[in-house]
Amino acid sequence: MAASVAAAAGQLRRAIRRSPAWPGPSCRPLSSGPPPAKAAAVRNAFLSFFRDRHSHRLVPSASVRPRGDPSLLFVNAGMNQFKPIFLGTVDPRSEMAGFRRVANSQKCVRAGGRHNDLEDVGRDLSHHTFFEMLGNWAFGGEYFKEEACSMAWELLTQVYGIPEDRLWVSYFGGDPKTGLEPDLECRDIWLSLGVPARRVLSFGLEENFWEMGVTGPCGPCTEIHYDLAGGVEAPQLVELWNLVFMQHNREADGSLQPLPQRHVDTGMGLERLVAVLQGRHSTYDTDLFSPLLDAIHQGCGAPPYLGRVGAADKGRTDTAYRVVADHIRTLSVCIADGVSPGMSGAPLVLRQILRRAVRFSTEVLRAPPGFLGSLVPIVVETLGDTYPELQKNSTQIVNLVSEDEAAFLSSLERGRRIIDRTLKRLGPTDMFPAEVAWSLSMSGNLGLPLDLVELMLEEKGVQLDSAGLARLAQEEAQHQVQQAEPVREHGLQLDIHALGELQRRGVPPTDDSPKYNYSLRPSGDYDFSACEAQVLQLYTEDGTAVASVGGGQRCGLLLDRTNFYAEQGGQTSDRGYLVPVGQQDVLFPVVRAQVCGGFVLHEAVAPECLQVGDRVQLHVDKAWRLGCMEKHTATHLLNWALRQTLGPSTEQRGSHLNPERLRFDVTIQAPLTPEQLRCVEDTVQQAVEQDEAVYMEEVALELTAHVPGLRCLDEVYPNPVRVVSVGVPVAQALDPASSAALQTSVELCCGTHLLRTGAVRDLVIIGERRLTRGTTRLLAVTGEQAQQAREVGQSLTQEVEAAVERYSRGNQDVAEAQRLSKDIGRLSDAVDTVMMPQWQRRELQATLKALQRRSNTVIRKLEVGQAAQKTQELLRQHSEGPVIVDTISAESLSVLVKVVRQLCEKVPSTSVLLLSPQPVGHVLCACQVAQDATPAFTAEAWALAVCSHMGGKAWGSRVVAQGTGSTADLDAVLNIARTYALNQL
Repeated sequence: MAASVAAAAGQLRRAIRRSPAWPGPSCRPLSSGPPPAKAAAVRNAFLSFFRDRHSHRLVPSASVRPRGDPSLLFVNAGMNQFKPIFLGTVDPRSEMAGFRRVANSQKCVRAGGRHNDLEDVGRDLSHHTFFEMLGNWAFGGEYFKEEACSMAWELLTQVYGIPEDRLWVSYFGGDPKTGLEPDLECRDIWLSLGVPARRVLSFGLEENFWEMGVTGPCGPCTEIHYDLAGGVEAPQLVELWNLVFMQHNREADGSLQPLPQRHVDTGMGLERLVAVLQGRHSTYDTDLFSPLLDAIHQGCGAPPYLGRVGAADKGRTDTAYRVVADHIRTLSVCIADGVSPGMSGAPLVLRQILRRAVRFSTEVLRAPPGFLGSLVPIVVETLGDTYPELQKNSTQIVNLVSEDEAAFLSSLERGRRIIDRTLKRLGPTDMFPAEVAWSLSMSGNLGLPLDLVELMLEEKGVQLDSAGLARLAQEEAQHQVQQAEPVREHGLQLDIHALGELQRRGVPPTDDSPKYNYSLRPSGDYDFSACEAQVLQLYTEDGTAVASVGGGQRCGLLLDRTNFYAEQGGQTSDRGYLVPVGQQDVLFPVVRAQVCGGFVLHEAVAPECLQVGDRVQLHVDKAWRLGCMEKHTATHLLNWALRQTLGPSTEQRGSHLNPERLRFDVTIQAPLTPEQLRCVEDTVQQAVEQDEAVYMEEVALELTAHVPGLRCLDEVYPNPVRVVSVGVPVAQALDPASSAALQTSVELCCGTHLLRTGAVRDLVIIGERRLTRGTTRLLAVTGEQAQQAREVGQSLTQEVEAAVERYSRGNQDVAEAQRLSKDIGRLSDAVDTVMMPQWQRRELQATLKALQRRSNTVIRKLEVGQAAQKTQELLRQHSEGPVIVDTISAESLSVLVKVVRQLCEKVPSTSVLLLSPQPVGHVLCACQVAQDATPAFTAEAWALAVCSHMGGKAWGSRVVAQGTGSTADLDAVLNIARTYALNQL
């Protein structure tokens, strides 16, 4: 029996530790009875069970877009929305504070970040980027292990009818290193429910101890596994349900402390449960996916889906089926929840998901254009009744998916041609050039992810120059850092000799007027026109003029005209690519453009030969340019709002912007108050909500000389000069008889701007600092980042309000007061560092600072009182003598030191050393030596002798010292302490 249990344990351990996969080509149905329940019925049965039988409150799924949690790209577990409860930060006035028993079906996305299943999707029969998590929760000790296990067993065996002999369970077997005991209580519960001992197995921290993060609530868990083999052969186990018992908190120092309140947090994947109940060998063979797989078959004419994996899946047809079916569900759910494909963060991950789906659908399944969008109604039909936001936003989802699919198909086709053309020039052993691979990914217009490029090359059996690619990536990362805090870049520049030579030759300045050639479509998208130009001069990296470049060489290009915006006026340079006319498949990535004496120099990488006199076509990176336009228009609105709030004496002293954020330097005599910061944001938001037109026009410089309210910097402007006016036509704004320029933003500016203010969406000032007396630098973000900053700010505000409420209730003991103090410190660190509205940060900082002072005062008073009580107890236990060595219970080293000092005050001729055992074997130590015992006998040496024996450390003075260590034999340590003191005396 022991041998068979050990063998089963080994099989279970291997099953748990490997990536979940349904191993067999088939799975026997549970019975030959009526057809299995549909997925909707399985979901409803779960919710009804907990609502009707066990009085749980049903709550809706949270959005997959995390609210106020910058640590997550997507909601990836059912517990995410309940984090404030687990952390003890829930607002006591909120609805969530009243939650006791809760159940729901939560939409989850695991792609990007810590939990990333994206690359595994399609390769096996079980991985998904989007899935539904069925869960039930008990907060504040409403119920715990026995009830949770009993409910789970009842649901699986009685409601769903899963045979008991196909279920295995695991529990936490303890961890000697951390001092955690085995969860025998959980083991005994399963045995009492009738699970045979051979199917109740224990595992360690990795498998059966769940943690929210590096710090925070955690605890042992028990998992219920389903045996696909059904006893016919060796167990083939897949995890069904994880029941977590949150009873500890992982502290910043790594130690575990008991939670003030215990919670139950469970999660069971709906897709996997449905597969078991429907007797399917794969989650993709259930009715959650079969309508999509049928639609894919009908829409692209590929062979029917057969569920093959690995080498059996010739041509990767079935892999493509799974990728497309999974990814369209993820795209639909995310877009419905407000996450659209984009250029950074979660939107960038979603963009990668969409492009991966496009590639598999077109290259493997041979799907026609627009195919992905046609699958959205199937997703809505399958999930829309449960998640109505899918029905509400179905049209928007179809449009976004179809537009991005069309854009990527064009880029993908060009990228494929470039790869094929490059491979023809390579020898059998040549590596694929890093510069070409990088060129495919550098442009937002082409937008092929590097991992996709590597995969395309891997399929062709070609090795990529990874070292060269890493070098290029590092250079790009350094460039991004420089963009984040702009400094003068030492890139390619035209020196005085090069400029003199150009002037001597009569070369005219670069015509960069095409940079303003863009328009706004009725759909809200911008159309950026390409620009055709002639190469006038080429330069090497050291500035030498040459007639040709090539072979991956970094170079400078001087053209007769350009649509690239060269960095000036605080706006960062455009980036993008150019292609030689007639060779549309050869991309020259342009990383920046700089203006030198009227000449625009493009810094580029030349994968192939380019010569003076060649004609090229230039394409700006659309996403990069749009980001700059959004930030630049927002900068004008911010400038205007500051003057409206602080008065006309407020003047701009500089700015810089890139697609991520903007920096604005302004002259003000005193720091902005939180009220003023908030007023500035509100003023900007009014202009954004009105979606005003942005007018731009070049006019004679003299016409701007006496216009009241016109904003300009102390610099030289060209003539004619470009005027940017928000909401008012330029002619009207420049009319001397008009006061229009006093009522809106009117500035002299050469930058590129939005054509309507609504695209800014939102603006949040996230930081400020004084540069010099009278000059302040503001940092701001717009759009999605601004909305996220507001959500984070609101979340932290609720946490601070909850901390204030906890303080107002009073603290009865030191432990609770210290927990509150730690929470205040954690909140202070978060408020100081996260991206949030600056006005809100300043208010919360003031609140937390005052709260921390009051909390520290309370702790000191409680510790003094507690120390006095413990001192009296020790005096009753010890008669007068030269030494007192003992153990007491103390929540902190501070309390222990106070007890030692008070004891020595009561008996001045006695030397005292006290130990206080802590959880997980840690021990605190404090001592004080009687004055008449020094200098031969010192407290520091005494503490060091004791703590060194415990493998710890000590510090202090000749009179008072303290330290820490770890031991399982306190009596031995006490004997060492007593013997040391008596020998010294």
